[in-house]
Amino acid sequence: MRQHVNPLSRFFQLPRPLPPPAELFSQPDLPLHLDIGCARGRFLLALAQHQPNCNHLGVEIRRPLVDAAEADRQALGLGNLHYLFCNANISLQDWLAALPAGLLQRVTIQFPDPWFKQKHQKRRVLQPALLLALAEALGPGRELFIQSDVLAVITPMVQLIEASGGFDRPAADGRPWRAGNPLAVPTERETYVLSQGLPVYRVLYQRNDRNLEGLTNLEDQLEAVDNRA
Repeated sequence: MRQHVNPLSRFFQLPRPLPPPAELFSQPDLPLHLDIGCARGRFLLALAQHQPNCNHLGVEIRRPLVDAAEADRQALGLGNLHYLFCNANISLQDWLAALPAGLLQRVTIQFPDPWFKQKHQKRRVLQPALLLALAEALGPGRELFIQSDVLAVITPMVQLIEASGGFDRPAADGRPWRAGNPLAVPTERETYVLSQGLPVYRVLYQRNDRNLEGLTNLEDQLEAVDNRA
């Protein structure tokens, strides 16, 4: 069962300075994969061992899950993996802006908490300001991968990403959803959902070289979409 926390509560609105890559990884210049909402972290734990030439950072808003994930990482002595506790929409933007150009290779947001009601839209993990910060940190051709088993969760994410103007989908990918996972390791949620014969909705995006929509314009577009829903 998913255990939700309200990201709008006062405690989770406190900014938390995040350490730079040099303080997180044994080889901080390796390409970086950022997993937002990493939960218990087992997906990244497996992927970091499968992809030792890439650094992997998981961020999660539930501190007990981060503490447990970090204990697993330390037990294996993985220098290319780290987990951090934070509210991504509060603490990631400054961290992303400070990254060396070209370091961030991939961002994943997988099976986020299902805040799908319109009145809960500000609790969704992918907010306009965070998306723009991710787009600024991702160079052309770098990847943003999203997936969910709840159509009402992933649809607003797709609308936001495509409204930004900063991302394209690979021409060969299926529409409206990609058939397979481009990553070498599935998440636990993905494995469970597929074992039940249920659908997983996936979209892979690549950063293009176009200018991004401004934050105000992007927020206005999404508000209009939500009002029509």
